Amino acid sequence: MAKSKKKKSTISGRLICKNKKAFFDYEIVERMEAGISLMGSEVKSIRAGKISIVDSYCEVEKQELYILQCNISEYPWANQFNHSPRRKRKLLMHKFEIIRLGVKVIEKGLTIIPLSFYINEKGKIKVEIALVRGKKSHDKREAIKARDEARIRSRDDY
Repeated sequence: MAKSKKKKSTISGRLICKNKKAFFDYEIVERMEAGISLMGSEVKSIRAGKISIVDSYCEVEKQELYILQCNISEYPWANQFNHSPRRKRKLLMHKFEIIRLGVKVIEKGLTIIPLSFYINEKGKIKVEIALVRGKKSHDKREAIKARDEARIRSRDDY
């Protein structure tokens, strides 16, 4: 019987935030890296760790990819030049990759969600996005059961 190969995260750099809920609610089909178009106050706020991506998702509009419902808190020292915390932000990817993602979302009923924000070795803020399929409730129960069994086995080893 062949083992299934799960791709590990390709993050190289400092992790800022991670969407832990996504790993429980969704089955990850494919992972990718994307840049993000940000304002100066957003960059400072992200570097301070004031970001939440729990309920966020990505959408393809007119051959462009956007991240929605991503909450980047206002930067307190930016006063009048501050940004809107939940505005729609553009993700930067090659056009053929965006079109391929859009086709998979339409044909296969998949969703695009952000998994994590991180700063790469060049100092740029990147987003790890994933093409996902929603889990059913029985799949979630199986995941909880497997996690509990692993916890019991690790306790017995000591």
